[in-house]
Formats: sequence, structure tokens, C-alpha cells
Amino acid sequence: MNKNGNPETRGVVVVGIDGSAGAAAALGWAAAEARLRGSRLLIVHAWVPIYTDVLLGGPLGGFSRVGTIDMHKAAEALLENATAELDAEGVEIECRAVEGGAPEVLVAAAAEAGLLVVGSRGHGGFAGLLLGSVSQQCAHHARCPVVIVHAPTPAATRPDPAEAASRERWAAV
Repeated sequence: MNKNGNPETRGVVVVGIDGSAGAAAALGWAAAEARLRGSRLLIVHAWVPIYTDVLLGGPLGGFSRVGTIDMHKAAEALLENATAELDAEGVEIECRAVEGGAPEVLVAAAAEAGLLVVGSRGHGGFAGLLLGSVSQQCAHHARCPVVIVHAPTPAATRPDPAEAASRERWAAV
């Protein structure tokens, strides 16, 4: 509590989202943490434009950015969908769709933040990795503490507790 009897705020909690299960888990964790800290929650989605001339074999002289406005709108829609059912009562929320690479955008957004929260894995192509490239870059380059949240394991891939106990008994014999 400060001198006026109001709860002290502790900066900003920044969370990066990309529509993945890991990002959804990170968003829920960040909202709960922002509530506990009395902090503002900044939800960031980074997006990179697609240069159609390169993809479609067009002339390389003038990269056209067809659809950039549509991509920005899609990024804003992703933010809106992610926050639609977010349990963040009492938390001031700001959403930003920012053009740029996710690691750079998130580290910049968290430059003056109290905490940066990211999912452990996003939509990257190496599903077997425990830590994605964005979360790894954020952990290495952010100036504030970074929390990396793992997505919940689907029930179908979790071991049955009774089966695990049975295996442990047989392994001990």
C-alpha cells in the first residue's frame, strides 16, 4: 500500500501471444500475475509482412506489401480472440499488434517492464524442442525477468498414474 492507502503498482507485465497453446497458457499466467502485482497487462502479438513479389516469383526491384493492412487486421483479430474470455478482472489491459520479428518486438516492449511472459513453444517448425527460439531469445536478451510457461499436456499423452506406479513397482524388483 502506498501513502494514500491504494495498492502499489509494480510496472507492467508484458506477454507475447501467437495463437498457440503455449501462448494461451502464458496469457492466463500473465493475467493472474498482473492482478497479483497490481500491474498493467500489455499483450503483444508480433507479425511479419509477406512480400508477395518474392513468394510469387515477381520482380525483386520493388517489394510490394500487398495485404499488409489485412495482416495487421488479422493480428488485431488474434489479440481480440485471445482476450475475449480472459479472466483479468481488475487488470488494466492494453493490446498491441506490432510489425516485426517476435523476439525483437517482445524485448523492446518489455524494455521498461517488470516482467515478460512467453510460452515455451509457439508455431515454429521444430515441435520436438522443449524451448522455442522466441522464448530462448527473450530469455537471453530481455532486461527484465522472463517467465516461460509450458502449455498444459493433453490428457491423452499423460501417463496413467496407476500404470506409472505399476511400472515403478516392477522396476524396483
